[in-house]
Amino acid sequence: MSLRDHLVDTTPLRVSRDFRWLYIGRTGLLLGAMLTETALIWQIYQISGSNLAVGAAAASGGIGIVAGLLLGGVLADRFDRRRILLAVRVPGLLVAVALLMNALQDEPLLWFLFAAVVADTFLAGLSIPASFAAVPSLVGQENVASASALNGLTGQLTGVAGPALAGVVIAAGGTAWCYGLNVLGFVVFAVAMIFVGPMPPDRGDGDEKETDTYSLKDAFAFVRRNKVVAGVLLIDIMPMLFAYPKGLFPALATEQFHGGAVAFGLLSAAAGVGAFLAAALSGKVTKAAKPGVVVIIAAGLWGAAMVGVALSPWLVLGLVFLALSGASDLVSEVLRTGLLQNHTPDRLRGRVTSLWLAQATVSPALGNLQAGALAGPLGLSGAILAGGVACVAGVAVVGWKLPAFRNATMEAPQPQPAAV
Repeated sequence: MSLRDHLVDTTPLRVSRDFRWLYIGRTGLLLGAMLTETALIWQIYQISGSNLAVGAAAASGGIGIVAGLLLGGVLADRFDRRRILLAVRVPGLLVAVALLMNALQDEPLLWFLFAAVVADTFLAGLSIPASFAAVPSLVGQENVASASALNGLTGQLTGVAGPALAGVVIAAGGTAWCYGLNVLGFVVFAVAMIFVGPMPPDRGDGDEKETDTYSLKDAFAFVRRNKVVAGVLLIDIMPMLFAYPKGLFPALATEQFHGGAVAFGLLSAAAGVGAFLAAALSGKVTKAAKPGVVVIIAAGLWGAAMVGVALSPWLVLGLVFLALSGASDLVSEVLRTGLLQNHTPDRLRGRVTSLWLAQATVSPALGNLQAGALAGPLGLSGAILAGGVACVAGVAVVGWKLPAFRNATMEAPQPQPAAV
């Protein structure tokens, strides 16, 4: 077995011209978004001098993206998804240009930066369900997991390279250059979308089409019925809610590893490095015969890795465990994405995706809140240890209670023909 067999599967890029151009456009947007996010944090802190203001901006962005996701899921199941992506990016481009103009002022407006955070995250949330929901029809069910791995690879790469590039750009020319590069990212996306064909949702037929109200209520009802999709959402909650203690990293760096700011930076980057390597070597993962079992193992490994972090006496060992957690999360995410998209009918895919991504946005915030609360009575390592154990236990319960998820494959069951 050669190394090539383990490298990320590029089949979706080869077999689908539309996915190829969508991928190029998405990469331009992601890099621009990371530059903008970093520049906004820096600019808000420079103007206000307040860590609270930076935290408030992050909270505002979280509210904006969740609202956008929930509305965007409904839109993605009603209208052509290509038109949604284009329509949302027009005001998004205007926000990017406005941020550039504000940064060029002698005294940039702080209130405008907060407004831009909400607007930018809301618009991003509107577009994400359409982008996700369109993938199966572009690449085919058999390539959905591979497409997810490619998107994960790009997401991890831009997540690391974007902030690093932003730091260099800000030091060299100021935040205005970051916002200018973000405008360029929108141009890349617009050019790429010229070559993408229409992406209308399949609204079903017969009774399905007549009874669909195009509301989130239909998506909730489907998730309750479909144990595979329910398992995807429940499994995702466990690591994010119980074992995602990023808010404790500053204290972990100083109190447990005695490394200060350098240790904090390494702790913050370690999971991303592990995820990037896992994405690059995901070729065999995307072809797993029993993806449900692999997801359960990977999510459990995340919790076990956090137990390792809590018990690590040395920084290097803690970084290894964090890299393992990132790799496990990437494997789980790739297969969860494939299972969710393949086991959800196209007419509901936008709304179900929006529910999944909304909980994936909210759960880490709640997880950091509970980790901070537990750090008082249990201590720093005790809080992380308890979260890791709770994650492993929760994943085990989900795997045990949902045999349909445990035994799921990437091939969704075909509806049976009506009896005559």
